[in-house]
Amino acid sequence: MEDVIYGKNAVTEALEAGTREINKIWIANNIHTDNKIAKIKELAQKKGVIFQFVGKDKFAPYNEVNHQGVIALISPIKYMELEEFLSKPHKNSSLVVLDGVEDAHNLGAIIRTCVCAGVEAIMIPSRRSVQVNSVVEKTSAGATNHIPIIKVNSLVSALQKLQESDWWVIAAEADAKDNYYDVNYTDMNFALVMGAEHAGVSKSIIKMADFQIKIPMMKKFNSLNVSNALSIIIFEAVRQKNIQNAHVK
Repeated sequence: MEDVIYGKNAVTEALEAGTREINKIWIANNIHTDNKIAKIKELAQKKGVIFQFVGKDKFAPYNEVNHQGVIALISPIKYMELEEFLSKPHKNSSLVVLDGVEDAHNLGAIIRTCVCAGVEAIMIPSRRSVQVNSVVEKTSAGATNHIPIIKVNSLVSALQKLQESDWWVIAAEADAKDNYYDVNYTDMNFALVMGAEHAGVSKSIIKMADFQIKIPMMKKFNSLNVSNALSIIIFEAVRQKNIQNAHVK
């Protein structure tokens, strides 16, 4: 069960205070819309927090508390702003961008891999993507505490800002011409964009990417788990940088 704030007044106060990171708000679809519900919707829209009208099955785990048909799902972490990330110095750094990854176990595994590979941060969109929750935190084996997670409203806009700040965008695409090991990762800041298995990276991001890469398959069966695919690519970057560092020494 995720960390939650429940009840109309408590959720309203959490939105107004802004001291807790709210992943989304559930509102029972059979609840009477009163002034308090209207206020919650207004505040959520103003602060960019997703709210959904859901059935009673979503509230089943919380029936022992007086939730009043309103529950806010709280993130166990504080997300970083992109502007804060860009304000820091970066040299030959890597950033992983997740486009449409919806499985909490995948996100947890990805976070763990990124920490091990020395990735500087992970970027996720605020919509159509799993947010950091207790399942993600547990699957990552505590790695969520060792890497910044950036949440943005628009991946395209965020990637454009990165490009303007001398970052290169690399999109993993099954139909790409270049293999993942054809790219020289050693002398640039790069943002590696990974998509979900069922959809891949969105066309708008593929179009703007500086590089498009693929993992070559020995058989016509393109179904690598996104966390496994990320591991293959990101540790190629680690391998190249280790070789470069060894030559420098």
